[in-house]
Amino acid sequence: MNEFNNLIHGEWVAGTGYSPNVNPSDLSDVIGRYTQGDAAQVDAAVAAATAAFPAWSTGGVQARSEALEKIGNEILARKEELGTLLAREEGKTKAEGIGEAARAGQIFKFFAGECLRLAGEAIPSVRPGIGIEITREPVGVVGLITPWNFPIAIPAWKIAPALAFGNCVVLKPADLVPGSAWALAEIIHRSGIPAGVFNLVMGRGSVIGDALVNHAGIHAISFTGSVGVGGRIAVACAETHKKVQLEMGGKNPQVVLDDADLAQAVELCVQSAFYSTGQRCTASSRLIVTEGIYPKFIEAMKARMAKLKVGDALAQGTDIGPVSSQSQIEQDLSYVEIGRSEGATLAVGGERLKRDTEGYYMAPALFSESAPGMRINREEIFGPVASVIRVKDYDEALAVANDTPFGLSAGIATTSLKYATHFKRHAQAGMVMVNLPTAGVDYHVPFGGRKGSSYGPREQGRYAQEFFTTVKTAYTNA
Repeated sequence: MNEFNNLIHGEWVAGTGYSPNVNPSDLSDVIGRYTQGDAAQVDAAVAAATAAFPAWSTGGVQARSEALEKIGNEILARKEELGTLLAREEGKTKAEGIGEAARAGQIFKFFAGECLRLAGEAIPSVRPGIGIEITREPVGVVGLITPWNFPIAIPAWKIAPALAFGNCVVLKPADLVPGSAWALAEIIHRSGIPAGVFNLVMGRGSVIGDALVNHAGIHAISFTGSVGVGGRIAVACAETHKKVQLEMGGKNPQVVLDDADLAQAVELCVQSAFYSTGQRCTASSRLIVTEGIYPKFIEAMKARMAKLKVGDALAQGTDIGPVSSQSQIEQDLSYVEIGRSEGATLAVGGERLKRDTEGYYMAPALFSESAPGMRINREEIFGPVASVIRVKDYDEALAVANDTPFGLSAGIATTSLKYATHFKRHAQAGMVMVNLPTAGVDYHVPFGGRKGSSYGPREQGRYAQEFFTTVKTAYTNA
């Protein structure tokens, strides 16, 4: 069986042991054994990045741009291979995996251009004869901690801007799905960037993540993951004066008004709630439906969900793959029982499924007659579980949509320009979708939310410079 090591200062280095990477569609299929690093390897990676930083941060932007372009081109050329690996280790369908791999390639190519577009200002001083330049410089050595649900796209949208703006990187990918991140690291390694500019240290979050967050040589931490871990990282970074960027949970609302196109509303709700097995921070698990369309909506959702095929992520025709892990499916099933105990009606699904291979298969669950205060409508489940909340009108729908500690994405299905316009302005979310699924953001625009969903500058697009650069003001007396 193949074994995969960490990348430190341009060398592949074994850690303290190896952990199997298991296919959630077929638990007998072990993709490979991936090494487990330790705090000493984090020290070595940070030292390598620190040594590489002076030359990389002040070198020509053309070399950076060419390296990122090369990385992006190879990812796109290998998107089917990489997407298949992603589907095999994470459980989203092969089509979704290929789409995610393509997005990773597009992200690198976008930031290949951003290398050349980083601008500043030249303004006069209030004092005669003095000029002022306002420029952006790289932050330094950044630690990137990424989750298991998008194992190539999220590393890409952190790594690419970090490198584009002259930073050096230590990446700690999710321990559950290291394969896609390792494949990406191998491509980056062959791109021509100097040794130490990019480093990969795989292993447990409690070991590698903590070591990165608390390391004196790390200047910034970008983290995507749970609210609890993100909060602890924020405190630790404040104590050590690190710049911090957090993308955390979501309990995203999808409003459906009486005037909505029913077929369109059902399709976008199914996609938002259940595609990628509902394992997206932008998934809409709260479907807020006005009373006029409510009965028809429930019946249409049940009919559409009956056509969904749950199966092996690599099998042709699969709509929804397995849940990612044993602990995740246990959590999902526990919330189904919580919803029942709270008095919601389980309209369809919610049971574990058997397939030809042993895996973490679950029928998507839809609750009707749920109330806003129920745990299933307050807490992030992160699985194929959605609940429908009946409301009187648009005003109540908006109030319920905003009644959450989260604020990542929000959607509305309506044919009314009036309500669509009002919702875009008054939905308390970082991203708003009108007649579109709540999940799905282009690679060149800012990604992030409000309230408990995000902290710090936005990710992606040109807004990424806010986190990965620092501003300098320089005066010259001619």
